[in-house]
Amino acid sequence: MLVANHTSMLDIMLMLIVSPNPFVFVGKKELVSIPIFGFFYKRVCILVDRDSVKSRTGVYRRAQKRLNQGLSICIFPEGGVPEEHVVLDKFKDGAFKMAIAHNIPVVPMTFLDNKKRFSFTFLSGAPGPIRAIVHPFFETGILAASDTSTLREEVRQVILEDLVKN
Repeated sequence: MLVANHTSMLDIMLMLIVSPNPFVFVGKKELVSIPIFGFFYKRVCILVDRDSVKSRTGVYRRAQKRLNQGLSICIFPEGGVPEEHVVLDKFKDGAFKMAIAHNIPVVPMTFLDNKKRFSFTFLSGAPGPIRAIVHPFFETGILAASDTSTLREEVRQVILEDLVKN
């Protein structure tokens, strides 16, 4: 389970560069309606309608199918891009529930510069390096569903510490 902070359109491209293993994104269904982007997006993502319990539950089944095919799963656990002044928004449970349910490790990644290079604020950003830190894995083999919030907060803290430090 690949998880990273989400601050820029660059996050998707950087994830593709940083991860040596093939993976599939879990992403919100609403983005399918974006012209051109949506066409490709729906072909490379496990789509979720966050307002539908049935859709959220179906993600687990579709994720297991992809895991069985040898793919990893990538989720930006903030559930969207936070406002510009927010360093790291609260994480949603989905990625961590799924990692525990499927007994797969969580791989936290910190994307340090994407907000400075190409944020979602119109006409913002500047040239410069883009750095990513891949942290040690969090194993989930001995965890139960009741450990979801602890795992979520531990992973969030690892990413937040790097964002604040850098």
